[in-house]
Amino acid sequence: MIVIMAGLPGAGKSTIAQALAQRLPGAVLDKDIIRAALFAPEHVEYSACQDDFCLDVMLQTARYLLEKNSSLYVLLDGRTFSRRYQRERVFEFCSQLGTTCTILECICSEQTSLARLERAEVERTHPAINRKPDLYHRIRRAWEPIEYPKLVIDTEASLDSCVERTMQYLIEIARQIR
Repeated sequence: MIVIMAGLPGAGKSTIAQALAQRLPGAVLDKDIIRAALFAPEHVEYSACQDDFCLDVMLQTARYLLEKNSSLYVLLDGRTFSRRYQRERVFEFCSQLGTTCTILECICSEQTSLARLERAEVERTHPAINRKPDLYHRIRRAWEPIEYPKLVIDTEASLDSCVERTMQYLIEIARQIR
């Protein structure tokens, strides 16, 4: 199964994805880590074109992983999936691959997201240097509603409760497709 981690910057997507990968047979594919591995700093653009290219690399990697282990959960992280075309690209890919796809939308208050972004910038814990309040606000203004079935996760709750609720959701989807 491919799992889209959707949500604004600082919403907790990476934290949830990493925790899920430890509990599931899971693999996290992080766009920002992939970008940093593919492009030297002077070639990093943070453009939609480069983001789309990195998503294509993520999807090809997901294909490879799922061909090796069909029971794996591949978590696509590092992209907000704020635009319809981004989500549709993943669903189209999954249809061609013959695998299931679902969306986990991480949400929290603006204050919490911005505080998380500030902390990551100060501590230099995130590979993307463009994760700043202006990015958060630009993406929020341009957000296109998610029309696919999804689980909304309020990451203001404890990590354990978020992960437990998400595990139940993913297990139920897996049961439905068997």
